[in-house]
Amino acid sequence: MIPTLQTQRLKLRPYQRRDFDAYAAFFASDQVTHMGGPIDAEKAWAWFTNDIASWALYGFGTLGVEYEGQFAGGVGLVHPPHFPEPECGWFVFDDFTGKGIAQEAGRAMLDHSFATTNLPSIVSYISAANTASIRVAEALGGTRDPDANGPDGFNALVYRHYRKGVSHD
Repeated sequence: MIPTLQTQRLKLRPYQRRDFDAYAAFFASDQVTHMGGPIDAEKAWAWFTNDIASWALYGFGTLGVEYEGQFAGGVGLVHPPHFPEPECGWFVFDDFTGKGIAQEAGRAMLDHSFATTNLPSIVSYISAANTASIRVAEALGGTRDPDANGPDGFNALVYRHYRKGVSHD
């Protein structure tokens, strides 16, 4: 039910239990201040399991990103209750930044999501201070949607990614 996607350099695969320690360490770091963190291991577990459970609930969710055989981050389409729309998001661990991994994983997830859902567009919620993610969203063809609502309690810019052939009006 949970797919494995392959790109030129990446393997996007279901999370495994052994991924959690690296996931929790990342979400406990200052790297996630743009995502509402840092968070403790208990909340990280809730996020981790939500990312997995989304596949059963919605038919989409988050996948672990492997680069050169190493767990390098995550990418997914999620729709928790406080998100007005399904969101494509990504994160890359510190040792793997600057290699184009987020953009490559984001492209694969958007393509897969449009191929397997009937969504006309997908958003990315990004903190205004997160310039790296803004660059990724724009490289993926996302355009700022100032009229869209962000998640409850999170002041986010909304970048909208459109299905090919869907009007942007």
